[in-house]
Amino acid sequence: MGRTVRLFEGRYGRLLLNELAPNDEIRAQADPAIVLEQGAEEVLLLNPGELYVTLGASRALEFHAAGEWLRASFPAAFEAEDARPFPQLRELVTPRIRQLADTLAVEAMNDRFLSNERLEFMLQELILSIVETYLAKRRSSSPLWKGSRFEDSRIRRAIALLRAHPNKDLSIDDLASQVGLSRSRFYDLFQLCTGFSPRAYLDMLCVETAISRLSSGQGKIAEVAAELGFSAQSNFTRFFLNQVGVPPSTYRRSATSLSPLPEDPLPEDKR
Repeated sequence: MGRTVRLFEGRYGRLLLNELAPNDEIRAQADPAIVLEQGAEEVLLLNPGELYVTLGASRALEFHAAGEWLRASFPAAFEAEDARPFPQLRELVTPRIRQLADTLAVEAMNDRFLSNERLEFMLQELILSIVETYLAKRRSSSPLWKGSRFEDSRIRRAIALLRAHPNKDLSIDDLASQVGLSRSRFYDLFQLCTGFSPRAYLDMLCVETAISRLSSGQGKIAEVAAELGFSAQSNFTRFFLNQVGVPPSTYRRSATSLSPLPEDPLPEDKR
């Protein structure tokens, strides 16, 4: 299974950041597993009991999702009696799933700043994106979402609009209007579906985008702030500090110093 660099466990299951060598084995146990190798053009979707043997060295995220956690949000997609929820082992990675994978890898390496809430949010986003992208196109849309917390298509559309342009200046009232709901009904449904208020969900998406930009080492912090709709860099710094616990400059320094290539051994104190 390779060398485990980071391991996280919770009600969502197990998330591992592994460094893999050729011919390492990854096996899904009783529940499905999702494997995202660094730089790969495909995502691996393993049904329970399935085995994957690596071809070359890489760094990879392995998400062994807890069955109960999956079925709580997507009962029709991950029915207990359905031993093969994924119709194909390999699927092309979408830009959204690639961003989530890269951000999760950065957050895993920079784990002293990672909250359980933010980790579970990103894993929920990952599974929602996988259901939308790889399962919904192969199954009848209505039965797939039946019984799901995300069954309401208006809320799924609102999430898609938030993802498309995470921006603190966005009007939640306008968003509610765009999906055909009153303000109060929208807030109630959104909280019920996602577990977050619309504003908290948007904040999480803004943090995710910020971390993606900061960890790349490209662009100024002021440019990230402007992209996310902050009128001043100082406002963005306060927001990021409140959400993550450190200023964006500190996070950037830490993230860029903790990203060795898979073939480079980690420093002894980071193992």
